[in-house]
Amino acid sequence: MVNREQIARVRRELEESVAVTRGWSDELIGGVFELARRVGEALRGRGKLVLFGNGGSAADAQHIAAELIGRYRRERGPLRAMVLHGNTSALTAIANDYEWDAVFERQIHAWIEPQDVAIGITTSGNSMNVIRGLRAARQRGAFAAALTGEGGGQCLAACDLLLAIPSKVTPRIQESHITLGHILCGLVEESLGA
Repeated sequence: MVNREQIARVRRELEESVAVTRGWSDELIGGVFELARRVGEALRGRGKLVLFGNGGSAADAQHIAAELIGRYRRERGPLRAMVLHGNTSALTAIANDYEWDAVFERQIHAWIEPQDVAIGITTSGNSMNVIRGLRAARQRGAFAAALTGEGGGQCLAACDLLLAIPSKVTPRIQESHITLGHILCGLVEESLGA
């Protein structure tokens, strides 16, 4: 049987999560709309969305890509979205032959075109492989966005659009990242008339 202390503990976690989501600024919300606009333009112009991150952020990137390739809320054709961590042979070869910090950068140079959008996800904003991937996307003329936690870390200077969740607690940031990703998918579907 679950006791009152256990229930209270879970309720505190839920309240923390809701407080972070309620703390989204108008600027952050505006940034979500801007990113949706950019992704919609890219997909209408036969560009693609490329996402990448490490650990839980990799899972979030994969989740967002899956919603677009499959469907989010509307029946429609598949949208061009991909992740850079899905090819374990590429990841391990690049990490072995170069360094772990190059795993996204090298793939960005292989896959990104100027009409594309790249989204790097890192809760700290300081994952060097994500930062280098964002920089490479900008070098190639693509639009680069970062999803981070409070402050944005080093990603602030490496991207065109920073979407920083107002928290320094990793699980709370990740919860907001997937909420943001779901909102993004809905806005992209709407913008494409899907």
